Amino acid sequence: MLVCSSRLFSLIISHHPPPSCIRFPRQTFWSSLVSAASASKRLRSMDPPKTAEAPDIPTTKPPPTPSAESMSPAPTDAAADEEQPRLEGLLPGETVVKEGKAAILFPSANEVFYNPVQEFNRDLTCAVITEFARDLLAQRGVKVVVPGEKERVVVSLSEEANEADVQTEEKNGAEEPAVTVTAGEKCERGLRVLEGLAASGLRSVRFALEVPGLRSVTANDFSTKAAALIARNAQYNGVNHLLQASCRDASMLMYEMRGKKERYDVIDLDPYGSPASFLDAAVQAVSEGGLLCITCTDMAVMAGNSGETCYSKYGSVSIKAKYCHEMALRIILHSLEQRAGVYQRYIQPLLSVSVDFYIRVFVRVFTGQATVKNSASKQALVYNCVGCGSFHLQRMGRRTSNGKHMKYSPATGPPVGPECEHCGQRHQLGGPIWAEPIHNLPFVQKVLSAVSGNPSRFGTSKRIEGMLSMVTEELEDVPLYYTVDSLSSTIHCNTPPLLQFRSALLHAGHRVSLAHACKNAIKTDAPPAVLWDIMRCWEKANPVKREKLSETSPSFKILASEPSLEACFTVREDANPQSRKRHLTRFQENPQAFWGPKARAKAGGGISTNLQDKRKKCQNKRKNQITDSSQLKDFPCKRFRQGTCTHGDKCCYSHDLQQTNDQKME
Repeated sequence: MLVCSSRLFSLIISHHPPPSCIRFPRQTFWSSLVSAASASKRLRSMDPPKTAEAPDIPTTKPPPTPSAESMSPAPTDAAADEEQPRLEGLLPGETVVKEGKAAILFPSANEVFYNPVQEFNRDLTCAVITEFARDLLAQRGVKVVVPGEKERVVVSLSEEANEADVQTEEKNGAEEPAVTVTAGEKCERGLRVLEGLAASGLRSVRFALEVPGLRSVTANDFSTKAAALIARNAQYNGVNHLLQASCRDASMLMYEMRGKKERYDVIDLDPYGSPASFLDAAVQAVSEGGLLCITCTDMAVMAGNSGETCYSKYGSVSIKAKYCHEMALRIILHSLEQRAGVYQRYIQPLLSVSVDFYIRVFVRVFTGQATVKNSASKQALVYNCVGCGSFHLQRMGRRTSNGKHMKYSPATGPPVGPECEHCGQRHQLGGPIWAEPIHNLPFVQKVLSAVSGNPSRFGTSKRIEGMLSMVTEELEDVPLYYTVDSLSSTIHCNTPPLLQFRSALLHAGHRVSLAHACKNAIKTDAPPAVLWDIMRCWEKANPVKREKLSETSPSFKILASEPSLEACFTVREDANPQSRKRHLTRFQENPQAFWGPKARAKAGGGISTNLQDKRKKCQNKRKNQITDSSQLKDFPCKRFRQGTCTHGDKCCYSHDLQQTNDQKME
């Protein structure tokens, strides 16, 4: 009865709106509507996933009607950029936020979380899922079509190759899938997508409007207000035939979908903070070869500020070092591999990026008992010197090929002595971390080609192109990195130019690359001893005042040894990567003031305290600190003023009423 009554009530309101002279109280009217909708969802929460949708969202695409309030399917051509007819008016205080092809309704109060700076995250996710759908649906006989995208042509130089290419193209043309899908259309053989923590549903609406080859998109949030807003936004954008709203606990929803025929092809988790509590359910609820998209915004924990907290959440100890951002990526990959291994599953990273204040990883999950045995040899401990910053990796296991069989044995170590061989300081132990490649370069090349070939598709296309270009240039088999400024700071000398330092490594016969996670990063297969030899040669040309160096300092001990090689700082042509030559947007400037993580959405709604006002209130708290307890007599006793002080004359604060009154007058 409650389901029917809520639908009947919404139907009456939509066809017979009240006159403008009558105004319902906003809180009573909408709270009753949301209560009815949430109650109907609770009644149907134990049914199959199809019933987890919002009450008024149809499961199939409705036929168009001449009514002004009828839903129109998402356009698939250039007209998609034009504003679509909207179904409902805005409520008092609501605003419309446009991003990509989506237009999202947002309340004025801080009831639902939204961060505009994460547009890059959402654009990149749409690009990755599109290429993932293209590869997966090609195996199912479905061709993905993206508006504005050009056909990819392979160019060969020889005539024989051209003839072979023509024959190959003709052959491929004969076997080309007969079914084509575009964004906004429902594909019965398409992907099932789950956004576990959808908030306003912006990401899910963009999936439905911009990613082709989808069968369904489930936008879930535990907040009833967020779920109601998701339903309104789905209707507002005309994607009811693809998007279903759900008001469930994300972990329980994924646990219920662990069956092989019920798993999702894509699961996207973008929580406010750590995703650790959702990872166990996610690795079980994703299909065989499915895609997991994970965001972590608790960078303070993963970057070394709280190693014990990082271990409790991810099973790895973080270290505060210059390579902390890449280490954070490898920590979350280690955690995913460890949790997947419990269920005889393993991960295959497609793309892992560290951006600003968060990290984003895209991994595929497979099942295989034999491959899971390789997990130990993919993890490594990190020995980091606290003096000079040199680091060494110690694998957790070792595997050797024995004919057709693989032999597994414990690793031997450690790779370092009790003290650092370069500066004599002790080592910190961090990890374990993922020590294998964190990107799949062929897949990254596909995403990069699609984005660069269709730059008008995303608002952050330039930054995506610059980021992925750097990813393709990284040394995939070299974990972590050094920074030129930290090497120079250790021995207190001038910082060498980046190109000259890279050229010195190349002249010495080692490989070197930049890293997308840090501006001054140096990825190289050269051992730390070679790096310090190059820095010693640089110091000879740019000497420091050694008489001012302490004999126990790392710089004194490093410079006390003579270099074992003669470094050449002549700039080489291959020292400058293509992304740097082309002046791509690799490290974008801050988009706006105070652009970092926003305030968490309040469960009961209401406007939260302004972060800027809070920062101003807490400033200058540590200036002019009191070092002598006798100075406390200059401050009035708050407990004495309230009549609760029991120390009497022994109180270290002043009990002078005149001074207290003067403080009040000021």
